Amino acid sequence: MEEDLSLKTIISLCKANVFDILEAGAIGHSGGSLSILETLIALYYKIAKIDAKNPKWEDRDRIILSKAHACEAMYAVLGEKGFFPKEKFKEFLHFNSILQGHAEICTPGVEYSGGSLGQGISFACGLAYSARLKKKDYKVFCILGDGECHEGEVWEAAMFASHYKLDNLYVIVDYNHYCTLGDVDEIMNLKPLEDKWKSFGWETIFEKDGNNIKNMIDNFQKLENMSGRPKCIIANTLKNNGVPSWEKEHIHHIAGQKLFDGLEEGRHLLKK
Repeated sequence: MEEDLSLKTIISLCKANVFDILEAGAIGHSGGSLSILETLIALYYKIAKIDAKNPKWEDRDRIILSKAHACEAMYAVLGEKGFFPKEKFKEFLHFNSILQGHAEICTPGVEYSGGSLGQGISFACGLAYSARLKKKDYKVFCILGDGECHEGEVWEAAMFASHYKLDNLYVIVDYNHYCTLGDVDEIMNLKPLEDKWKSFGWETIFEKDGNNIKNMIDNFQKLENMSGRPKCIIANTLKNNGVPSWEKEHIHHIAGQKLFDGLEEGRHLLKK
């Protein structure tokens, strides 16, 4: 059935799922979840080799959400793909739920338990290097936050991947320009971010509209034809994409009346 759905429809369904998850928890990381939703849909629906009926398939591609606080987006897509029943959304943040406030491996389809930023890319490097040692052809996709790129461990891992020519490793930097403390470039200037990744020996593409799913799919396909180097897409995205009132305030973590007002606004726009 999913093959018959347009990408536009899938985005709407998954965005509605994000809203349902946030409502169930009455709190959550809206900003970074809504900025990476199109990237995750591109991966799970068009790029990555996965099987929702066999989530531990040995030859599957691995998708690592290093910015694990953006789990609402991952849960939304995993539920839509059938990794678990969508009824589980109602249990977000509940005691003993498989859907907690940071992505964890207790959730079917989740490959990495995150929380401390900067560590997911090192984990992804290990998976990519392991594939080579085992003579496997699976790919590893790692989603980083832009604020996460302030962490030194990110650049240690970047050097490791370049040194070992891990061309089965793809990093996507969610460049939504805001982290918990404010504007990422005011806190610690990342620019020129594209040149930084290139200087570390990575094939790098800067995508000016990282919320355009067709552009993201094209970028993944371009990089797939390149070999000998790890690969990076810097996706220029909009925090809280799809909820204008949240977009204006660059909201990171949301609760209370502002959450419920934004949910009403976002759902109304989805119906148009």
